[in-house]
Amino acid sequence: MAILTATLPPIGALRPKRLLVFAILVVLAVAPGELGNLTRQLMTDAYVQVSVFVAATLLIFYGAERVFKFNIGTALSNAKMAQVPLAALLGSTPGCGGAVVVVAAYSSGHVGFGAVVATLTATMGDAAFLLIATRPDTALVVLPLSFVVGIISGWLVDRFNTIEFRETNTAACDLAPLIGKLRPQDITYLLLAIPGFIVGAAQLGQVTIDHIFGVPILWIALAGTFLGLFIWSTSVLMAMTHADDHPLTRMAEETSFISVWVIGAYLAYDYIATFAGVDIAQMFETIAPLLPLMAILIGFIPGCGPQVLVTTLYLNGVVPFAALMGNAISNDGDALFPAIALNPKAAVIATVYSAVPALIMGYGFYFFAPGFMN
Repeated sequence: MAILTATLPPIGALRPKRLLVFAILVVLAVAPGELGNLTRQLMTDAYVQVSVFVAATLLIFYGAERVFKFNIGTALSNAKMAQVPLAALLGSTPGCGGAVVVVAAYSSGHVGFGAVVATLTATMGDAAFLLIATRPDTALVVLPLSFVVGIISGWLVDRFNTIEFRETNTAACDLAPLIGKLRPQDITYLLLAIPGFIVGAAQLGQVTIDHIFGVPILWIALAGTFLGLFIWSTSVLMAMTHADDHPLTRMAEETSFISVWVIGAYLAYDYIATFAGVDIAQMFETIAPLLPLMAILIGFIPGCGPQVLVTTLYLNGVVPFAALMGNAISNDGDALFPAIALNPKAAVIATVYSAVPALIMGYGFYFFAPGFMN
């Protein structure tokens, strides 16, 4: 199977931009007065409300993959008539790994173009982790709907599309560098995530826990947050991890990457509301009919960061469910990066195709079920 080569720094290379972000967040967290207090509280909320649940989900997923030795790529290649539903299923799983596998399989000739459209339509990327952790009831609607829409879209494309977008020559190479060993920071991240998960689960049950084993949860959450920022800022990876790395390493790396975007979204929203005095919800109400379209257009942006922001706006009541649904279908998350690198023409056409069901679903909910899941 052909797999993407990303432009990656060598092992041990510094990432100045990431280190700068790390330094800025440290300064904000230790700032005196309201700025520091708000920053520390938001970081704690992001950790116990999202990061620990992302870590648990990834550990279960990658741990099961390791234990059962299930090769997703091989199963997809042998699926034949079930390729489109399986591709949609891989796309609808949280994160971008499943969609990347499908994109690579298409470029190497193992699946049809309908499978690509199905997986990119069904995927919500890393924003799915945020939604599952904070609004599982909404996730139980969005993810299955995206899965069904992905299957239908893929079948329609296979039925009516007659143009071949696959390149004849596609180089085979590694998706991500192999870290190759279980590191102390991976184990430490898990040890900090366990009490964080207990606190986060208790919050879902409307139970407040301020201390674990006599230690303030604020300290544990900040320790986990800054360990994650350290892992992210010194990582050799762009976002995805190598399939042969230890499940704990993959969990620590990918959770840290997702958490940076979540922290950014949390801080951006509350900073604007608190220090700029802007009522974001009221401001967006003036352009309410355009919100689904705006969310769909944001979905065309490669990467998971903008999509996490849209989900955060939904969670804060700023945008309606219709906008979230449109974005969930139109966004391809990090899977769009390998799609562009392996086959830019196929990536663009698949994204354009996904706009059609995104508009139908987004404005369908906007006009016919305006209050649904809001």
